[in-house]
Amino acid sequence: MKKIDVHEIIDNAPFTRFHWMVMCLCALLLIFDGYDLFIYGVVLPVLMKEWGLTPLEAGALGSYALFGMMFGALGFGTLADKIGRKKGIAICFVLFSGSTVLNGFASSPTEFGIFRFLAGLGCGGLMPNVVALMNEYAPKRLRSTLVAIMFSGYSVGGMLSAGLGIYMLPRFGWETMFFAAAVPLLLLPVILWYLPESVGFLVRQGRSEQARALLKRVDPARELPADEVLEMADAKGKAASVLELFRDGRAVRTLSIWTAFFCCLLMVYALSSWLPKLMANAGYSLGSSLSFLLVLNFGAVFGAIGGGMLGDRMNLPRVLVGFFIAAAVSISLLGFKTPMPVLYGLIAIAGATTIGTQILLYACAAQFYGLSIRSTGLGWASGIGRNGAIVGPLLGGALLGINLPLQLNFMAFAIPGAIAAIAMVIFSLSGRESAPVRLADPAA
Repeated sequence: MKKIDVHEIIDNAPFTRFHWMVMCLCALLLIFDGYDLFIYGVVLPVLMKEWGLTPLEAGALGSYALFGMMFGALGFGTLADKIGRKKGIAICFVLFSGSTVLNGFASSPTEFGIFRFLAGLGCGGLMPNVVALMNEYAPKRLRSTLVAIMFSGYSVGGMLSAGLGIYMLPRFGWETMFFAAAVPLLLLPVILWYLPESVGFLVRQGRSEQARALLKRVDPARELPADEVLEMADAKGKAASVLELFRDGRAVRTLSIWTAFFCCLLMVYALSSWLPKLMANAGYSLGSSLSFLLVLNFGAVFGAIGGGMLGDRMNLPRVLVGFFIAAAVSISLLGFKTPMPVLYGLIAIAGATTIGTQILLYACAAQFYGLSIRSTGLGWASGIGRNGAIVGPLLGGALLGINLPLQLNFMAFAIPGAIAAIAMVIFSLSGRESAPVRLADPAA
């Protein structure tokens, strides 16, 4: 019986309206996700004043959502390999949006922390599943670029959060920032109606007709004879087993990418949680401090898209090494007195090479792990990285608590960038020595 290689169809497909739709829907999901995540850094100065929080208490409160993200990434990434990405995405979306709305009703730090933890569960679970879905449908030659553009929605959400904060906080209070998260829930039915299921999941489930219909949308010109069987080389296997991430020569590269995720997310959440407060302490107004958060995410969009384009034309792990080095340098320089245009430029570079690099890391991991373990691989990398995200706000709170000079605060935030660069050098060298396939091959 003849067989149809699903990977070959997707890898060589032209860019169609279907790809555009998947990218836009996934980006929209991440806009809402990014808004919910960055909202804490926006309201933090107001909360510290209203509830009388110390820097350490504020850092701990910011970490509640990140604890949730760690468990959400580990749990929902693996669950989606069993129940399908579409159901996993829907559960996560309802969880983080609903919990964020409830945050607006919190009357104490304890209530606030509980709702942030629940929101974090959904946010953490959404990311690996959305990245895996986009990576699965993207043509091979555009894979890194499309994933990066899609993931830029995360940064757009951060920009939306900061922009609304500049307007809404002085006029309506911090609670309204959380109530605004109810709007995405109204769009959920439309998103789920158009969002496709993972074709690999459909093939594993024996739902061949649905898989054929999706493949026809991926490449309308491709003939799919009814008497030929759909086949995916890596769709059968020990799905959802974390041990698979360490087999077949993947151990060193898995540990390297986990280290890079940890360090990158530490920098992202240290900056997103504490940049407005640090700048306010340095003498800038609340509006100006929030504008720095806006520029941070603005830079992230260009970093992600530019890095994705470079990754499709060059070696993506090497691009990541360069980005991490740039992150360490730019963050170190933020603590020094510079003219305002230079300061904005440094913050944009920091955003491009931290938040933007996080997006590229997801693309790198998605291309490294095979389809049957892709959500598991992304979920565990993201989940391990969430430990760094938890450390970031706590580190910032501890540093502010001991009243270090501004320069030393930013230098402490920059050290993980150097460590991540070393980890990606090891990832790249290990892949060259032991990997029989190229990183860009989704069946690797």
